Amino acid sequence: MKMLEYVKIILSKVSFDKKLFEKELKKGLKELGIIEIKELKTWCYEKFGSLYKSILNKVFRKTA
Repeated sequence: MKMLEYVKIILSKVSFDKKLFEKELKKGLKELGIIEIKELKTWCYEKFGSLYKSILNKVFRKTA
């Protein structure tokens, strides 16, 4: 399993908890390359944008 797929699974499993989601997102980004981060960003906004938009904006702003 690719690391990107693993990070997506983890984020889906912890999406019930705002702080845990943010923590796992930050942790996952450290394991990914630039192309994978862009793919993860798109996926996160599609799947969790309505729920955690402020967290996504904050975390992905640091990776830009």
